[in-house]
Amino acid sequence: MKRPEYLSQGEEARLFPVLSTTSKEGRTASIVLACFSRVDEFAAALLNSIGKKTGKRSEVTTFTEVVFKNQKENVRDRPDGLIVVKTGNSEWRALVEAKIGGEVLKADQIEKYRAIAKDEKIDCVITISNQFATTPTHHPLEEVVKSRSKIPVFHWSWTSMLTTADLLIKNNDIADGDQEVLLYELCRFLTHDSAGVKGFDRMPKEWTELNKLASAGGKIPAKSEDAEIVVRSWFQETRDLSLILSRKTETVVTEKMTKAHRKSGPDRLKDAVLELRNSNCLSVTMDIPYAAAPLTVVADLGRRTLETGMTLRAPEDKVSSKARLNWLLRQLKSEKKDDVFVRMNWPGRSEETVHALSELTDDPALCEGGKDGLQVLSFHLFVAKRLGVKFTQQTNFISELEHLVPWFYQEYGQNLAGWRKPAPRIETGSLADTTIDLEELEERIDED
Repeated sequence: MKRPEYLSQGEEARLFPVLSTTSKEGRTASIVLACFSRVDEFAAALLNSIGKKTGKRSEVTTFTEVVFKNQKENVRDRPDGLIVVKTGNSEWRALVEAKIGGEVLKADQIEKYRAIAKDEKIDCVITISNQFATTPTHHPLEEVVKSRSKIPVFHWSWTSMLTTADLLIKNNDIADGDQEVLLYELCRFLTHDSAGVKGFDRMPKEWTELNKLASAGGKIPAKSEDAEIVVRSWFQETRDLSLILSRKTETVVTEKMTKAHRKSGPDRLKDAVLELRNSNCLSVTMDIPYAAAPLTVVADLGRRTLETGMTLRAPEDKVSSKARLNWLLRQLKSEKKDDVFVRMNWPGRSEETVHALSELTDDPALCEGGKDGLQVLSFHLFVAKRLGVKFTQQTNFISELEHLVPWFYQEYGQNLAGWRKPAPRIETGSLADTTIDLEELEERIDED
């Protein structure tokens, strides 16, 4: 591949880069960008996530360690990569900055690349690291979000790229056999320890301090830096959790957000901090394609408890609450009922009731206790696990969460089916008289 004329340095991204064994970052970036340019569906999926559409006429090329001929900044400021998408006579370009292992992105370096992008009329900057972002537009660095630069910066985590590749393979979405083999080898490479790709594995030190405050009955201050740091980390973890569920279910699991939150990361952060202050809870809702209901996850700092569950509308064709409950119980085949509960919601101001699943299985009539004449409206099936001191620990909290949520979905969530109102029926014999007497109908209308 010929080097573009506007570059004074840089070469096509190589599948087998000739680099020092200590250059783990450069090696990983080169291999991933090489696959990016050679596997059409992989490039299309990632580019689509940042709003760049590609088609059959699009040609994607990638380069590493690039320096521009007219670069005003120090030539030592070399972006790790350049993505070029040509479609007809139009050309779209993105600078790439990558960090691997425990290395984190630096705002000042990204701003330098933004300056280069502005001078060279490049469309955007893309960062890649083991840091997580809810969406590619919600950058993990606050300084980058608050910058006045008009050059957009998008972010992919290595794990999100790995998940994208994994799903394309598992769903047989790669048309070309050779490209599928290449993508499979990329997944194999990225899952090896030597690649330096890892998930979110620990909460920040502020997590422990905030838990001490909550357990002591203290109130989180209105402008608490600790709370913001914890919420940002929670966002990274829930993104990682959605990727874990995506790989396990072999489909795309996403975090459910309002339009305002999806559009504005700072607004989402502000509202989540407020929720944490008011309720001592962190929460997220996940959409799993074709599941009976969204999956909710709640971390309660006050009770040191993790909860995850799903809410199902009660079947309206059943008259009694007991019959409605039996409809739910028939779907629950798992014998593992420890810490599993059912919360029932009732009409009007009637308070919700909660019973252990094991108790309701033994005696479904318990659901009607004190609710004479009322019909249950919905069921929230959930597991609640009190972790105690493990909840406050930076790594144990993450490991417990990443075990509990997939466990609940596998044991219960994937087997649930939502109730749907039956289709209207034509009764037997009613087809005999299908004619309409128009004169009789007009007379009725005149009388009305």
